[in-house]
Amino acid sequence: MLLVVLGVGSLQAAVPSPKAHFGFDIGDDYMLANYTQTEAYFRQVAATSDRFQLVELGKTSEGRAQLMLIASSPANLARLEEYRGISERLARARDGDAAARALAAQGKAVVWIDGGLHANETVGAHQLIETVWQLASRDDAETRRILDDTIVLLVHANPDGQELYSNWYMREPVPAKRVLDKPPRLYQKYAGHDNNRDFYMAALQETRNLNRAMYTRWYPQIVYNHHQTSPKGTVIVIPPYRDPYNYNIDAMIPVGLEALGAAMNLRYLQENKPGAVSKGGSVYSTWWNGGLRTMPYFHNMLGVLTEITGNPTPMQIPFLPERQLPDSNLPAPVAAQTWHFRQSIDYSLTANWALLDYASRNREQLLWNIYRMGRNSIERGSRDSWTASPAALGSAAERAKAASAGKSSELTQAQVAEMLQRPDQRDARGYIIPASQADLPTAIAFINALQLAGVEVQRARADFKVGGKAYPAGSFVVRADQAFRPHVRDMFEPQDHPQDFEYPGGPPIAPYDSAGWTLALQMGVAFDRVLQGFDGQFEPLAVGALMVPADASLPDSATGWVLDPRVNNAVIAVNRLLKAGVPVQRLPVQDGAYFVPAGNRDALVAALHETGVAAAVAGKGALAGAVPVRAPRIALWDRYGGSMVSGWTRLVLENFGFDYEVLYPQQILAGNLRERFDVLMLPSGALPLPEALAIEGKAGRTPASPAAATVPAEFHSLLGELEGEAATQVLRDFLQKGGHVVTTGSSSGLAVALGLPLSSHLRKAGADGRSEPLSQREYYIPGSVLQVAVDKGRSLNWGLPSQLDVYFSDGRWDNAPVFDLPVGRADIRPLLHFESATPLRSGWAWGQEHLQGGVLAAEADVGAGRLTFFGTDITFRAQTHASFKLLFNSLLQAERAETAVRE
Repeated sequence: MLLVVLGVGSLQAAVPSPKAHFGFDIGDDYMLANYTQTEAYFRQVAATSDRFQLVELGKTSEGRAQLMLIASSPANLARLEEYRGISERLARARDGDAAARALAAQGKAVVWIDGGLHANETVGAHQLIETVWQLASRDDAETRRILDDTIVLLVHANPDGQELYSNWYMREPVPAKRVLDKPPRLYQKYAGHDNNRDFYMAALQETRNLNRAMYTRWYPQIVYNHHQTSPKGTVIVIPPYRDPYNYNIDAMIPVGLEALGAAMNLRYLQENKPGAVSKGGSVYSTWWNGGLRTMPYFHNMLGVLTEITGNPTPMQIPFLPERQLPDSNLPAPVAAQTWHFRQSIDYSLTANWALLDYASRNREQLLWNIYRMGRNSIERGSRDSWTASPAALGSAAERAKAASAGKSSELTQAQVAEMLQRPDQRDARGYIIPASQADLPTAIAFINALQLAGVEVQRARADFKVGGKAYPAGSFVVRADQAFRPHVRDMFEPQDHPQDFEYPGGPPIAPYDSAGWTLALQMGVAFDRVLQGFDGQFEPLAVGALMVPADASLPDSATGWVLDPRVNNAVIAVNRLLKAGVPVQRLPVQDGAYFVPAGNRDALVAALHETGVAAAVAGKGALAGAVPVRAPRIALWDRYGGSMVSGWTRLVLENFGFDYEVLYPQQILAGNLRERFDVLMLPSGALPLPEALAIEGKAGRTPASPAAATVPAEFHSLLGELEGEAATQVLRDFLQKGGHVVTTGSSSGLAVALGLPLSSHLRKAGADGRSEPLSQREYYIPGSVLQVAVDKGRSLNWGLPSQLDVYFSDGRWDNAPVFDLPVGRADIRPLLHFESATPLRSGWAWGQEHLQGGVLAAEADVGAGRLTFFGTDITFRAQTHASFKLLFNSLLQAERAETAVRE
């Protein structure tokens, strides 16, 4: 993180107004500023105001500087590192109560206000500009008090997106004709809107920049994340939010959010600004981890989300009768009216000042509270403790009913304790990640994600034992007696989402995002829960420092070397070798181990650098039936406006060294694909899910491209959809000529379009005896982690364990078909299937018993080629390292020539 100190002691009057810099006032109709202009303005403000310091957090995915302005009084800025240190010490909560009280009295409240994360939500970046100007230019008593009592972190969350969206909007020379429509590509290079789903994984460069600032440097007590848009008939969503809230977070978080929401709502009423809605008036909750405002909850920070209406092109707030009667969710309804961009800016500033005023007036209390929550976590992690969850309480309720003849209220305290505090169900005191596990480099990637989230991690300097089990030196230890224990638990332990329905027997209420996401499971990391206190020769890793897997020494070999197929990073080395012209083979007798022949020592050493992959000497008998590996020519579907699933796939391909070419529908429909490509990847969304594979109400079309007349001619080649017989025929032709098509999610409906004899497993006999799809009242699995059985012996499953945790989502936004395959067909083979009636590992799986016996992934011979179809996204948000090998094997074993070997 680069700190650029500018402007200390300069004249306040020299600060330029937005009008002077941009040529228009922020909030003017039809006018947007791009990031180039915004960056220049931020630098100019820092150079001319003694209230600001400028920090470059790092570079973005497209190479721009990601900036943060720090605003406070000149006196505070002169002692900035001292105040930052106080904020860190209180957040880490290692000092005692007396020292914490003294630090809270000395410190300044740290408030994070960001903007621009979702670039299509243009209010966010522009309120940030206006807030900078107001903090620089206002000289009223309230603003001076705020600057004296607080340190304000003004953070631009997505510079690349602002540049793209503003330039796209402003391309129309006639202001009144400007429309905020979708540009040709994602507004974050790989993730688009999903950039706000990356914070516990930190796969994106921008996320890493933000996490370092928040969790390893500044530890703000309030984190305010600006978004759009509000429900129809309202102006802005404010806290508090609807249930459920995550049981891992401290109870002071939801109570603190109520206090902040009250401060915001009161200020809106004082300024005669109606239309603020909260609680059950919107869909937002505090259950999910992983967003810019939600991950702070697991770090004892008050994460605030607002969702405001607004558009640089004037718009309408509609008249909705149900939104006109005041209630506790919406105490001051807003009248239907034409709405202007400046009104959204003003509402955003009101929210900013409400929080800053609250932080100023409650400075010492906010600092004490973050300490107290951290201390609570340390104390809970230092003793036997139990965390209540829906499953634990449900089980206890059943036992209570049996023990008390149905009168659970008459149970004694001892009986209740026996039911809720069973020794084997107590919370872990810590987690050990053995250095001896098969895929240590992926475990290190998991550790890096924890490090970027500010989690304290230790590493063993020597071999040690815990509970009679031996662990080698180099193993990692994550203790529970730390301030960020809620986040630790959320990354290791399963989420247990409540059964959340509109009414008993009614439809489910969709979670805001995932219901379960346990990162250790998604990444396939081996770890042990330790239920008792333990110690050893452990040394702490530097907080926020990323580890690079160490290079292993390469033994001499006259035959050659093998790379373990269980290690994801082996694919990086293989791709480097193939690009260097070194032959690589796979060994069926060693579960697809990669073989590199002797005579390529220097190339192999270079290929293995910083992968953490160890090469072993190849045995003479291991080469029987070896299968050559060729660098695949990969085509990846995308669409106009960008597909997030395709974008995340691009990131995974690049991270593991695969070359690829992006194809748009028109290029695919033009045909002649086999001459140029070996593999065509169709991620979910490329093709619609057919009725035959959908549960009730989930079939549909893919999003339509905009009309060509609304898109500049240079982007017309990106338009179109892959639907209908024409698309099926092109794909059939590619397959019959020996190509390999890999599909996920809805695009796996291609199997039905090709006429393969398979059906949906998620069906039942209707009242008339006919087969019909299950309804969401019977079967509902929003994003969760499930366990599947792996059909070993298939080359596409080389390197995988016999049981695999996969991310699975068949909820509000996603489709995850589950198949029944014909019996006795050698040309259609299962890869993954649901063996258990209870496959849920983390999240919410209503009606999960319906999955038993269903197939989640399969491969089918089509002509000379092969179709591999997965019902779920195997590269979900670049998090699911456990299932990455399914993709890698599909690419590296693209040709049908190995089918006989595999069988």
